Amino acid sequence: MKVDVLLGLQWGDEGKGKVVDVLAPQYDIVSRFQGGPNAGHTIIFDNKKFVLHTIPSGIFYKDIINVIGNGVIIDPYSLMQEIDNLNKEGFEVKQNLKISRRAHLILPSHRVLDAFYEQQKGKNKIGSTLKGIGPTYTDKVSRNGMRAGDILTSDFEQTYKNVKERHLRIFDAYHFDYRSVKIDGLNFEEYEKRWFESAERLRTFTLINSEYFLNEQIKGGKSILAEGAQGSMLDIEFGTYPYVTSSNTTIGGVSTGLGIAPRKIDKVFGVFKAYTTRVGNGPFPTELFDDDGEKMRKTGQEFGATTGRPRRCGWLDLVALRYAVMLNGVTDLFMMKADVLSNFNALQLAKKYSIRGEITSEFPVHSEEVTPQYEKVEGWNAGLENVSNKESLPQELLHYIQEIEAFVDVNIKMLSVGPQRNQIIYLD
Repeated sequence: MKVDVLLGLQWGDEGKGKVVDVLAPQYDIVSRFQGGPNAGHTIIFDNKKFVLHTIPSGIFYKDIINVIGNGVIIDPYSLMQEIDNLNKEGFEVKQNLKISRRAHLILPSHRVLDAFYEQQKGKNKIGSTLKGIGPTYTDKVSRNGMRAGDILTSDFEQTYKNVKERHLRIFDAYHFDYRSVKIDGLNFEEYEKRWFESAERLRTFTLINSEYFLNEQIKGGKSILAEGAQGSMLDIEFGTYPYVTSSNTTIGGVSTGLGIAPRKIDKVFGVFKAYTTRVGNGPFPTELFDDDGEKMRKTGQEFGATTGRPRRCGWLDLVALRYAVMLNGVTDLFMMKADVLSNFNALQLAKKYSIRGEITSEFPVHSEEVTPQYEKVEGWNAGLENVSNKESLPQELLHYIQEIEAFVDVNIKMLSVGPQRNQIIYLD
């Protein structure tokens, strides 16, 4: 019996997809436990780039079962597009993908609500991906949502109509023309038509009681890798609220999103970048607005895999990283994109914050007021593309790693030195 967890420790985009792809052959099952099509897990191999939004990142291995857990929310149209794209590349998704009947559905009107709510916030916009995530989770919590299993019932269309009409009453109250909103370039009626066609296709996939399935597999000795989306600093409870996502991106989301008891979890793999990025609005203590930040963005190709928006870039925030390590009980760290920092003569590590003149090493509730206190370290200023083992790494990079490990009190076990699947160095 083995259940390991892999999740992000920053504001998302840490490189989780690549790590899952590398680790997947060690497991029988890969299961997503939260989030929805707002996720963008990028995997590059054989000189091809794949971006997964809802499907677990083990899908490229035909012998691995991939489960979309109950904590995930699904847009049938988006999911079918993702499946079709994979099929075109020669990956047969249907045979090793299972979907929880309890996973909630994103309706077309959820997508419009997302745009409407974001518009209403004005200058206080959170930077939503406009995928309908927040409104869908809101309906879930208020007990007004639809689930994947509803597709199989005789009153599916009536259930859909009831949820939609409740949304339309909101638009009517604000005199908002929902038909004026484009959803993925389509008007509402056209998107709704394609949504229903996709929902019909979804009926033909394997819909399961995933909590029973996963626990039976554990009992039978199978190994599971639980895959998280977004990052710990976007957690609805512990992230930079209100600029967060609508689900639990931290370790607690595994139990609620898969139905797996905490005592069954073994390893917790925490993924982070060698620097820090964020998409959308919200606090970002170490954000850079100078040439260094622009260099990180260009070198690291820091543009959102889901939205295409340029990511905000900054130095590695060790205060925030240690906070995320603590929350998740991380046992192993994986550091990504070390190669992006190869052309820097000097680097900065944020080890403390100043808040209204007081120095702290705790991540505060109101992080907008933070001024990071940096410690300068020497950069390695050397390419890593041809490095294949720990012994060949620059001493400056090894020192950088040691500084991080000493501060967060967890060892870095894996180092990514390039975008390809094989550009991984194991440090332990």
